[in-house]
Amino acid sequence: MDYLQHLQKDKKLAKILMEPLPPLRLRKNIALRLMASIMSQQLSTKVAQVIYRRFLKLYYGKEPKPQQVLDTPFDLLRSIGLSNAKVGYVKNVAEFCIENKISDKKLLSMSNHEIIEKLVAIKGVGQWTVEMLLMFTLGREDIFAVDDLGIQQAMIKLYNLDASNKKLLKEKMAKLAAKWSPYRTYACLHLWQWKDMRLVAKE
Repeated sequence: MDYLQHLQKDKKLAKILMEPLPPLRLRKNIALRLMASIMSQQLSTKVAQVIYRRFLKLYYGKEPKPQQVLDTPFDLLRSIGLSNAKVGYVKNVAEFCIENKISDKKLLSMSNHEIIEKLVAIKGVGQWTVEMLLMFTLGREDIFAVDDLGIQQAMIKLYNLDASNKKLLKEKMAKLAAKWSPYRTYACLHLWQWKDMRLVAKE
């Protein structure tokens, strides 16, 4: 059964399911993707891309290993447009990956829960950041980003949810999303897409 067939069982979600989305893909150099995710926090996609290009330029366009990032002077990383806090967090990731011998092979052998538990131990890395990593770098199909603002806004609108109590809202969202398993990542992708299309339509 393809994921669309499964997700269409939810009648409200079925209304917003467009064409099938491209399959999720696995990307290499997971530690670097985690650093890139930290760099892009609270930035528009465009600005995040500019900063990441500047970052790669420091290593002559090649993707650096964690040790290279750790060895990069603090001020040099600041010069590409990163805040003091973000430079610290990026270096935290590099250090953690070296100390814990984090490799692509090691992460690929772990469950979603194990990866979240392992990586949120890094200062500056929250659950949302790891969930984005699981979705967009490890290509995991059954991730639900309950803390994502876009997902919250889309589900409040689609399911007419009461947003006055954040805790109850998240519980209700998680309950609704349980029906989408094992394709919760795809459901999130469609919710983001629908929210973006509604914003464009309003302009």
